[in-house]
Amino acid sequence: MVTPVPRSRARAFRGAARGAPEIPLAVRRTWQDAGEPEPAVPTHFLCPISLEMMRDPVTAPTGITYDRESVEGWLERGHATCPVTARPLRLEELVPNHATRRVIQEWCVANRGLGVERVPTPRVPVSAFDASELLAAVSAAARRGDGPRCRELVARARALGQESERNRRCFTSAGAARSLSSAFCHFAGERVVPATALEEILAALVLFLPLDEESRRSIASSASLDSVVSILSYGELPARVSAAVVLREIASSSDSQCLEAMSKTNGIYCALVKLLMKPISPQATKAALVTAYYLVAHTELAASRLVDLGTVQLLLELLVDADRGTTEKALALLDSLLLTVKGRDAAYAQALAVPVIVKKMQRVSDMATEFAVSALWRLCKNVAADDGGCKAEALQVGAFQKLLLLLQVGCEGLTKDRASELLRLLNGSRDGAECIDTLDFKALKRPF
Repeated sequence: MVTPVPRSRARAFRGAARGAPEIPLAVRRTWQDAGEPEPAVPTHFLCPISLEMMRDPVTAPTGITYDRESVEGWLERGHATCPVTARPLRLEELVPNHATRRVIQEWCVANRGLGVERVPTPRVPVSAFDASELLAAVSAAARRGDGPRCRELVARARALGQESERNRRCFTSAGAARSLSSAFCHFAGERVVPATALEEILAALVLFLPLDEESRRSIASSASLDSVVSILSYGELPARVSAAVVLREIASSSDSQCLEAMSKTNGIYCALVKLLMKPISPQATKAALVTAYYLVAHTELAASRLVDLGTVQLLLELLVDADRGTTEKALALLDSLLLTVKGRDAAYAQALAVPVIVKKMQRVSDMATEFAVSALWRLCKNVAADDGGCKAEALQVGAFQKLLLLLQVGCEGLTKDRASELLRLLNGSRDGAECIDTLDFKALKRPF
């Protein structure tokens, strides 16, 4: 929907369109100096959609000039008409209005002394033809085995994609993910290809996500996965983040063939745990948690390997001061690991297990509450009958009151059923335990 234009401005637009000799001026207030007006911006410099001064003016076949970002956003939201005239309009019909841009730039320069910044000359957006040609050159270089040339072309495509969201979408529509994943598959496992070429391709892949089925299968080949895991373990920090994100993208597709190949890749579990043990970025940590979660959901072997590598302890330490997104993902993985006997035994051995889980049952998110209740339910339900330590500890850190409050406030489905069962389990152990306030973890620090 077009932002309503005040009547005075609407008359100004109509007057300008008719070639009126006088140009009305729109007076705007400055943010820097309250009470002092900014230089009056000529009305025909304003975009009819955003009512802001145009930075990259483009003209439609209807003769109306808009700012490129505003009109492209209008068309992307499903509209197919000119916002002012309501006539049919397509994205490829927009033409850069260089004359208007130069006039705007000259006005900015003339008013520089009043604090007006010059509008930079916009870069020419990538066309569908240009994107297809560049991606075809990438594929051709990969088939020839020309690593340096392929790296150069991929770097160019990535740079263009980073210039604007429009360019990124243009490359994505032209099949960037398929071309890049195919190029990666060609080079994977070849010792003569420099690792920098593979790292550049991964970085570009992250920019042009998501991956379709063909792209996922290319990256999920044995040689490709070995290369990705190698970069994840030993690459430069930005490359390791890219590798983690690509693995997350493949795993979260729930493609059983890809997950099976990933679960059998040498070193993948060690590489994922390494990201939890020595975090390099929040994005990489979250990607590692998601990848591990889907691997555990696919095969119990993954849970066994991860537990053997100390993942349960790492998750508990990570949860102490994690942000919301990390907390949700860490609790999801922990709950999955507690499905196994080995995972529960590892949790019983950790003093932080019950206090941390109870702490995260509230004040994070509904998803975190769901996983925390499920994790505590698995621990209390499966504890040995003659071992009341887990239940007593849960009572001591306030689990009973939190569960009562949770049911009172309202929860649904499986979470409600497990919260109710937890209350019954804990109620039998209340005689020997006094409820105290939930532990405060502010003083606890992660050892890494």
